[in-house]
Amino acid sequence: MRWTDFPKWGRYVADWAAEYHGSLRQRPVRAQTKPGEIAAQLAPAAPEQGQPVDEVIKDFERIVMPGITHWQHPRFFAYFPSNASPAAVLADFFTTVMAPQCMLWQTSPAATEMETRMMDWLRDALGLPQAFHGVIQDSASGATLAAVLTMRERSLNWAGNQDGLSDQPRLRIYASEEVHTSVDRAIWISGIGQNNLVRIPTQGPMRAMDPAKLDAAIKADIDAGYLPAGVIACTGGTGTGACDDISATCDVAAAHGLYTHVDAAWAGSAMLCEEFRTLWKGVEKADSVVLNPHKWMGTQFDLSAHFVRAPEDLTRTLAIQPEYLKTHGKDGIINYSEWSVPLGRRFRALKLWFLFRTYGLEGLRTMLRNHVTWSEELCERFRTTPDFEIVTEPVLSLFTFRYAPKGASDLDALNQRLVDVVNDDGRIYITQTRTKGALVIRFQAGQFEATRDDVMTAYDVITELAATL
Repeated sequence: MRWTDFPKWGRYVADWAAEYHGSLRQRPVRAQTKPGEIAAQLAPAAPEQGQPVDEVIKDFERIVMPGITHWQHPRFFAYFPSNASPAAVLADFFTTVMAPQCMLWQTSPAATEMETRMMDWLRDALGLPQAFHGVIQDSASGATLAAVLTMRERSLNWAGNQDGLSDQPRLRIYASEEVHTSVDRAIWISGIGQNNLVRIPTQGPMRAMDPAKLDAAIKADIDAGYLPAGVIACTGGTGTGACDDISATCDVAAAHGLYTHVDAAWAGSAMLCEEFRTLWKGVEKADSVVLNPHKWMGTQFDLSAHFVRAPEDLTRTLAIQPEYLKTHGKDGIINYSEWSVPLGRRFRALKLWFLFRTYGLEGLRTMLRNHVTWSEELCERFRTTPDFEIVTEPVLSLFTFRYAPKGASDLDALNQRLVDVVNDDGRIYITQTRTKGALVIRFQAGQFEATRDDVMTAYDVITELAATL
């Protein structure tokens, strides 16, 4: 295949993309293949000679597509969405064709300067103070790792990278059980260790970290000879949408001189709407915040927005400048590879620019508000349906419920059966979680092209199949 062949196949892919998205409602949401079924159709070794593109595409349709779970399906209600708006896909098409490596300003000045401006646009649209400076990370996991590494270095007076941790005090990081497991991984990778992640009990309907117990835990650790390093709070936890009291949590952390990181990976996109910002009231006190436009805002994976109050702390933790990475004769430039764990960087800001310009902030706000409204309506329908009970109230577009018919002896097993039957049916896709030890069904609306009818279809499918169990 040569670039002279590309226009033909590029047009084919564009037509295929439009047909694919137009036919998604007729496809099962979750892949229906069995483990190993795809691998069994793939040759055990690469071909020695090139093969025609049309043959490769035919095999793509025959082998690959049956094993794809359709994250862009309007009835994808599992996990959180991973949206791909047409405008953002188009931007990524341009980026993929150019394939720039944007690790330094000089390796693609437009990528660096657009990233700075897009993070400013996003910061202002979210109502964050201008004291925050943004960088695009690959994921919230990467941003949280960068935050934990910064906590580590600050608490050790910047000695950890140089001297290691073997002769240092044992560090402590504080979070509730509601935070994402990316926090656990960051604790592992940073060398702090799982046993030094202190879980703080939660309270109230939002399942928020108890500030008084956080304060007590920090004081107890200081008395025991530990070195507290930071606090990780969440807005819109993955399981049930738990939201910490960000203001009170930051106040406790500040009283002890600790760094505070706020994980708003999913819920942060909703902060484009001013009325939802009560969920992270006090966020301006945090040291860093992360949210994923590649979840609910409309850009496809990967684009995670990481805002930091003191970029110098982040770069002091992560920056390394061998001679071959220096840009001579240019002052005041930003090299975003010094703000991230990976050196290599893609031109991610372009799809955010396309998204904002083609839909506008008000268009994105309308989408977000619709998802919240429809999810709340669905919740009320389940609340008034016999044999169903609401377990956790809606947080934005996420709530949990349970099928609990009279006489059922093992509700956990019954609800898992219901989830499995629904997903095997293929019309919608949902997942389960646990709260207070009980298995519950988790629902969230957030797909870019979803309609009210799509959301209400979930009620019809779930109640229909529950009646067969």
